[in-house]
Amino acid sequence: MILLLSLIILILAVLLAMQLMKNRNRSRQLTEIHQAVNAIKDAGSLERVLLFTDDIQLQRLLVDMNRLIEDTHQVDARQRELESSMRKMLSNISHDLKTPLTVVLGSTETLIQDGRLSGEEKDKLLHKVHSKAAEVLELINKFFDLARLESGDKQLQLTPVNAGEVCRKNILSFYDLILSKGMEVSIEIPDSPVFLLSNEEALDRILNNLISNAIRYGSEGKILGLSLRAEESEVVIEVWDRGKGIHEIHQDKVFERMYTLEDSRNKFYQGSGLGLTITKRLVEQLSGRITLSSKPHVRTTFTVRFPRMRV
Repeated sequence: MILLLSLIILILAVLLAMQLMKNRNRSRQLTEIHQAVNAIKDAGSLERVLLFTDDIQLQRLLVDMNRLIEDTHQVDARQRELESSMRKMLSNISHDLKTPLTVVLGSTETLIQDGRLSGEEKDKLLHKVHSKAAEVLELINKFFDLARLESGDKQLQLTPVNAGEVCRKNILSFYDLILSKGMEVSIEIPDSPVFLLSNEEALDRILNNLISNAIRYGSEGKILGLSLRAEESEVVIEVWDRGKGIHEIHQDKVFERMYTLEDSRNKFYQGSGLGLTITKRLVEQLSGRITLSSKPHVRTTFTVRFPRMRV
């Protein structure tokens, strides 16, 4: 009996010693994990926490921690990209506001100080002031439109929309301007209705931006095209021209905020750089996607795809 009791006590002592050793080992490993995490955080590195252990619970903890570290790095990268984009956008907005405002101030100063101006000269200066003030207002309106779209404050109400009618209406609104540029028009719109679950005002804005963009930058190609077709699951709208086009290295960037194709801001591609960004955000809010393909002087096409509405 005494021998049995002694054996039990010995077994318990061994088990207790093993548990204490296991606890000390886990405590050491947790300390190593703590130190590794702090080192990664202080260095801002892309390292992962590595620890060789047969402890299943610690293995799960390491997997979760490394996943969290990876997510944190991705969030930080997106934040840095956003901050860089915002700095560039504010810099470009300042540039685009400064240019017309300088003209406005110069013209008004001339009107105030130069008493020798003829009536015709005054009228020219006043028209210049009006034109540049309108540019400033347009830029400010575009900036706030984009801010509302990206903040999610502007929710679009969706209703059945006949895409064919919207396409015809928009190309017709530009018809006189197209003719004045010496351009031909190629229109491919089916006679039968093509319906989208969409927002007519937003679709108008999308088409208006794309058509005006094609006229402004593709007029030397002397043709503007607009096509609409219904595929099995999508409705596809294309606006194209045969102008100077957009070089391949720029094609992924034209939808970025304030990107005007050339940072030099040359005369060929002037403008706020917000129009295509707003267009893309509107397309996305309508559950669509927009792409660009361009071969200079052959064909530059903006393609918009929306889910097809079954009627």
